[in-house]
Amino acid sequence: MLIIGLDGATWKVIKPNLTKLPTFNKLCGESNHKTIVVKDSLISASVWCSMFSGKPEEEHKHTNFIINNVVQERKDIKVDFIWDILSKKGIDIRALSIPLIYPPYNFNCDFTPIRNGLSQELSDIEIDLERTTRKAIEILKQKPDIFIVVYNMIDRMSHIHWGEKILLDFYQKIDRALEQLIKFDDKIIIISDHGFCDWEESKVHTLTKKTPKGKIIKGDHHPEAILITKNINYEINKPKDIFFSILEECKTH
Repeated sequence: MLIIGLDGATWKVIKPNLTKLPTFNKLCGESNHKTIVVKDSLISASVWCSMFSGKPEEEHKHTNFIINNVVQERKDIKVDFIWDILSKKGIDIRALSIPLIYPPYNFNCDFTPIRNGLSQELSDIEIDLERTTRKAIEILKQKPDIFIVVYNMIDRMSHIHWGEKILLDFYQKIDRALEQLIKFDDKIIIISDHGFCDWEESKVHTLTKKTPKGKIIKGDHHPEAILITKNINYEINKPKDIFFSILEECKTH
């Protein structure tokens, strides 16, 4: 089973450009796809935590990357994640670059992105994309029972380049990465933690209008996330359903 997270991915960019995104186009034609409306927090730390713990924010209490001026670590999150639970049952599950904390969390693998995955420089983001894909393929070749990987690069690009052609160019690079990964499994979930929109339109401002380095923030989080599933029977309607869909898949095998 392969779960691919695309932090910040939105149908607003994907659907009007399917002719330029052949892997997304193929997946939308062959698989189930829909919009997931995130009704709780739009903070990525909280959404990814819910997604892989099966718990709402009021239960996991992981509201942000920094809480009370303390940078959060795995030990600060008082819940078991799907990988904690299944690995104890002897299931080979790996998790790569999960951005519920920074640097992103890994389970049963080692990986550290440039500047802990926080750089908004285009060259760093492109290198992170290439390195994440290379590491993901390395893990997939080992044939784990379940593999989870999250790409946070669309989010980083969208904050700075929302509405620009360069953002579509980057979606095309993600599209090519997906093409390489989906060959390894026939049970696939692709999901984002939220969508994106103009900064002025967003109901939650996760970043101020200008970064400390003076860059203008053009986009911010929107509640409409993407979901694509292939050969997944469990009905997914909200982020935390991902946890239960993985559990359900393990029951059938």
